[in-house]
Amino acid sequence: MIDATQYPIEVRPLPSEDGGGWLATFADLPGCIGDGETPEAAVMDGYAAARAWLAVAEEAGDPVPTPAGGGESGKFMARVPKSLHARLASRARTEGVSMNTLVVALLAEGAERRVG
Repeated sequence: MIDATQYPIEVRPLPSEDGGGWLATFADLPGCIGDGETPEAAVMDGYAAARAWLAVAEEAGDPVPTPAGGGESGKFMARVPKSLHARLASRARTEGVSMNTLVVALLAEGAERRVG
């Protein structure tokens, strides 16, 4: 089975009239969505939905799309001060998520504020 985390995920806030919280969607997986009260929760729920979406497609013999992402690998490395690294690691532990999931959610939240 394809690793669901290879698919680009978009996280954006939901308007209060739609219940508030955050929505996670996948351009490559039509109809596959996740949501949560926080960006981190939406990312976790989104990847759970993507794993289910991919499993159902494989079981049904449907074509499984290749992760697109516009040619970018989806990976990059950033050097941060040790104090920021420690704060991020601590918050990830508190939230019960990986530091990668936390950073993706924080970046998505910040990008939405700048663009939205």
